[in-house]
Amino acid sequence: MTPHSFLPGESDSRVTLETLDSYRTLWHSHREALPCNCPFVLPPWVQSWWTVFGAGGERLIFSVRRGQRVIGMAPLMLQGDTVRFLGDPRLSDYFDCIVEPGRERLFFQALLTHLSAMGMRRVFLGPSPPDSSVMTFFGQNKPFGGMDWFLTEDETFSRVRLPRSWDEFLSGLHGKQRHEVRRKFRRLHETGSVQFRKVSEVERVPQAMDTFLHLFTMNRANKATFMTGPTVQFFRTLAVALAEEGLLRLFFLEVNGHPVASVFCVDHEGTRYLYNNGYDSRWQQMSVGTLSKLMSLQDAMVEGCEGYNFLKGAESYKARLGGHPIPLSCVHAALS
Repeated sequence: MTPHSFLPGESDSRVTLETLDSYRTLWHSHREALPCNCPFVLPPWVQSWWTVFGAGGERLIFSVRRGQRVIGMAPLMLQGDTVRFLGDPRLSDYFDCIVEPGRERLFFQALLTHLSAMGMRRVFLGPSPPDSSVMTFFGQNKPFGGMDWFLTEDETFSRVRLPRSWDEFLSGLHGKQRHEVRRKFRRLHETGSVQFRKVSEVERVPQAMDTFLHLFTMNRANKATFMTGPTVQFFRTLAVALAEEGLLRLFFLEVNGHPVASVFCVDHEGTRYLYNNGYDSRWQQMSVGTLSKLMSLQDAMVEGCEGYNFLKGAESYKARLGGHPIPLSCVHAALS
């Protein structure tokens, strides 16, 4: 860790450049004080992405301290002439900084002032949801110190608040959809022995990912094109890193002992995130893709999750299953 600057008038506020290791250490030691509802900026995710795709970039992970107290962290990088979040929107649905609630103004003023002092002139932050620290600050504050910014809209993501039981969840669906869900489950169980298996142990992840990646590339040509080379390496690296932190939930729907669908989920801060899924196209008529997602949602309630996040995309099934669309926004800042 290398301290870089003290803010004018804030002699006890300090911006520090962190390494990947120190970022992880700070996250472990400050998780209660610095809650984060964005798994895509957590150390296991950031480190996995950087390991595979970071060549040629400049990593800029900062912490901001007030006295001895860490009030926030920002996993950033320099790409061209623009400072942006460390990662890729194609692999990370949205981004945020990890900031102590109520300290957003002090954190971002310190961070932006520091970036300006470093000679940075362009900052792009996002996409970020309305309840993120990014939007809490930029959506409520005016430009300061010669800095200016504007917001643009991005895609939406969908999430649903989970009730306490599966019956309650079904009762919250529209009558036609509730009937369809029950009909699909009944048809599936009529085909043979059905099992829904969960993998979260580190030692089981590599082999389980073989199956997941096979299913992922079976059902759509664009998925097969997407999942090649470095992307495969990233998924494998990420799955192990998440499992090491107890965040991975990798599910397999099996019929008569054969895997027909898989769901890659992340559990964090009481929410299950549906990151990706795949299924055997030969079982498409049995709706195994939708049913495996529903089973992961059902399991989330059993594990005590309070929310289920379908993440980005406007697929119609998300609304049918009770998901509510949430807008994402991007911050474009010019530093003087």
